[in-house]
Amino acid sequence: MSNLMKAVPGPLLSKINSPEDLRKLSPEQLPEVCHELRDFIIDTVAIHGGHFGASLGVVELTVALHYAYKTPEDLLVWDVGHQAYGHKILTGRRDSFHTNRKYGGVSGFPKRTESEYDTFGVGHSSTSISAGLGMAVARDLQKTDKKVVSVIGDGSMTAGMAFEAMNNAGALNTDMLVVLNDNAMSIDPNVGALKEYLAEITTSQTFNKMRDDIYDMLGHFKGAGDKMRKIASRLESAVTSAVTPGGLFRALGFKYYGPVDGHNIKKLTHQLQDLRNVKGPKILHVVTVKGKGFAPAERDQVKWHASGSPFNKVTGDTLSKAPKVKVPKYQDVFADTLIQMAQKDERIVGITAAMPSGTGLLKMMNEMPERCFDVGIAEQHAVTYAAGLATEGVRPYVAIYSTFLQRGYDQLVHDVAIQKLPVVFCMDRAGLVGADGPTHHGLYDIPYLRAIPHIVVAAPMNEQDLRDMLYASSLYDDGAFAIRYPRGETTGKGYNQELQAMPIGKGIRLKDGDEVAILSYGTIGNYATQVCETFSEENIEVAHYDMRFVKPLDTDLLDEIAQKHKFVITIEDGARLGGFGSAVAEYYAESEHQPRMKILGVPDHLIEHGSQAQLHKEAGIDASALEMAVRQLLELEYIQV
Repeated sequence: MSNLMKAVPGPLLSKINSPEDLRKLSPEQLPEVCHELRDFIIDTVAIHGGHFGASLGVVELTVALHYAYKTPEDLLVWDVGHQAYGHKILTGRRDSFHTNRKYGGVSGFPKRTESEYDTFGVGHSSTSISAGLGMAVARDLQKTDKKVVSVIGDGSMTAGMAFEAMNNAGALNTDMLVVLNDNAMSIDPNVGALKEYLAEITTSQTFNKMRDDIYDMLGHFKGAGDKMRKIASRLESAVTSAVTPGGLFRALGFKYYGPVDGHNIKKLTHQLQDLRNVKGPKILHVVTVKGKGFAPAERDQVKWHASGSPFNKVTGDTLSKAPKVKVPKYQDVFADTLIQMAQKDERIVGITAAMPSGTGLLKMMNEMPERCFDVGIAEQHAVTYAAGLATEGVRPYVAIYSTFLQRGYDQLVHDVAIQKLPVVFCMDRAGLVGADGPTHHGLYDIPYLRAIPHIVVAAPMNEQDLRDMLYASSLYDDGAFAIRYPRGETTGKGYNQELQAMPIGKGIRLKDGDEVAILSYGTIGNYATQVCETFSEENIEVAHYDMRFVKPLDTDLLDEIAQKHKFVITIEDGARLGGFGSAVAEYYAESEHQPRMKILGVPDHLIEHGSQAQLHKEAGIDASALEMAVRQLLELEYIQV
C-alpha cells in the first residue's frame, strides 16, 4: 500500500489530523479548507477510483458539522456512507486515503473498527435516523450531554425505515438533529412524491416571498396589543406549515429548519452552531449539488457517482492506455434479454429500487417507460408491489442486488412465496462483489432462498445460461423464480439471439472424469473448467458438472455422480453454511451412495474489500484452492502455480 501514488494535500488540510485541528481555525479559513478538501478528493479518486459525486457534494456540510460539533464526543452518523470521504480525510485517515477500497486498505464506507469517528457502520441506506435515535436514547439513559446528528440523503428518505425512525423520535421528543441532504439524487435521479415535494420547495419563490410579507405585516403590529401579535404569529406558523416541508416533518414531531444553501460554509456553520443549542428532535434541510466543484460530475451525476478508471482531473477524460475490448456485463445481458422477452410478452414489466443504472434496467426504462418502474429506495415495497402485480396476471421482474433483497426478505416469504405468486427476482451482484466490501457482498441469498417453499433458485455459469434461465422464468407459473449472477463482465463467448428455455431443475455434465467430480454452481464454475484443463494436461481426468439449480436440485444427476465418482467437491461464490454444497450434502446424507465430499464456499466470517480475484483467493474459492482440494483428495503433491 505504501508504494501507491498519493495526492498532496493543501497547506491547511495538511495540518488537519483530526476535527480538533479543524476547530482551531478561524471561520474565515473554512472556505479554503473546503477548497483543499474537494481538490484532495478529486486528486485521489482521479488516480485510484472510488465513489465520487456524493462526497464532493457534501464537502461544506462535512466541514461545517465537524466545526460546529465536538466530534467524536458528539456523535455523527452518516447514511449510506459513500458521501463520507471528506469525513474520513478530516478524521485522521488523510495519509492512508489513497488505499481507499483497496485490499487491506481504508474501507469505502464508515466502519466502527476503523475509527472512533465512524459511529455506525453503513453501506445500505436509510439507517442513520434509527441508529442516531438509538444513540440519543442511550445518551439520555446514561445522563450525558453529547449531541447526535444523523445525515441522510433525500433519496434515502424514500425508505419507510427513515419515517419509522422519525415517527419514533418525535413521539419520544428525543434531542437529536437530522440533516436532510437534498440533491435530488441517489445513484440515479430520485423518484416519487417526496422528491417532487422537496423540489417544489427549493425551486419555488412562493415561500420566501410569503415569509417576507408576513414579517412585514408583523412589523406593523409592534405597537399593537399582545392579542394581535399572537394572532399574527399563529398566522405565520400556519402559512409556513402550508408552504414548506415543515408541515410534514412537524406532524412527526420535528422542528423544521431550511431550506439552506449547503455550499455556503459560513451560513451553514452558523446554522449548525445555533441548532446545537436547540432541544428536541429537529431537521435541517440542506440543498446541495452532487459532484459540486467538478464540472463533468455536475453535468452527468449518474456517470460520476463513482469512477473505476484513472481520469484527467480537469476534463474527466479516461486515462486508459489502450482501448479495451468491450465485453458485456451480466447486467447488460439481463437488460437486453428482458427487453427482448417483453417485446414478445406483454405481461412482462421491470421493477427496480432506485438502481436502474446499477442493475441495467435503465435501458428498458428508456425503451419501455410504461412497463418499467423505479420505486425508490424501498426494497420491501418493491417486493410486495411486484406481488400485487402478479395477482393480476402481470409478470414482474424485480432487478435487485442480492444484498438489497435481504431487506425485503419478509415480503418475499409472506407476500410472494406463501401466495405462490410468479414473481422473478434477478439478483445482481451475487457473490463477492469486490471493493464495496461486506455491506455489498451478495453471500447469503442461497441459504435464505433455499429455506423458502414455492421458489426456483438458479445461477448461470455464463451469459447464454442467463438468457436461457430468464426465458424459462417467463414460462414458469408455479411460484417465484430467483436467478443470481455476479458483478462484472461475462465470459465474452456471446450467446444465441433466439430465446430458448432451460429445463428447470436440471444440471449438465461439462466434462467426464474418473474418481473426482467437481460440482459447481454459478459463474464460479469457470474456475472448475480451468482446473479440469490443468489436470488433463497431466493425464488426470477430473469430471465437472454445472448444476445450475440449487432448488430444485437435480437429484437424478446427483445419483449418477455418486455412482460414478468416489469424491465430490462442490464450489460456490456464496456462504458455505446452508449453501449449495450444504444442499448436496443433505441429499447425499440420506441416499444409498455417499461419496466423500469437500465443500468450497465463503467461510463463516466477514470478508473485507478488495478485487474479486483477491477475495476469491482469501475465501478459498479460486482456481488454486480448487486445484489443491482435488490434489488432496487424490493424495497428489500440490504445486502452486
